[in-house]
Amino acid sequence: MKAALVNEQGIVENIVVWDDTCTAPNGLSAVAIDDDAVVSVGWTYANGQFVTNEPVRPEPTYDQLRASEYPPMADYLDGVVKGDQAQIDAYIAACQAVKAKYPKP
Repeated sequence: MKAALVNEQGIVENIVVWDDTCTAPNGLSAVAIDDDAVVSVGWTYANGQFVTNEPVRPEPTYDQLRASEYPPMADYLDGVVKGDQAQIDAYIAACQAVKAKYPKP
């Protein structure tokens, strides 16, 4: 069996192999957890449940999504230098597709 060693603030300080004959160190409580349970150091234990303290990542904005998918500007410049209108048009079409995929709010 496993146990989470939880401090007085409810923060998991360690995960240990545990049996009923063990005693928790001073200032910590042992909370039994299933062997296949996912609990990590730093999580919070409250109201009988373990909760991760990982920060919630904000959804990327449309301009961040666009920036990650635009084709390299070097493709456009290469077309300009070579006078290759087909390459320039392909670059512009790719940019327009990204703008359509991620419209401004």
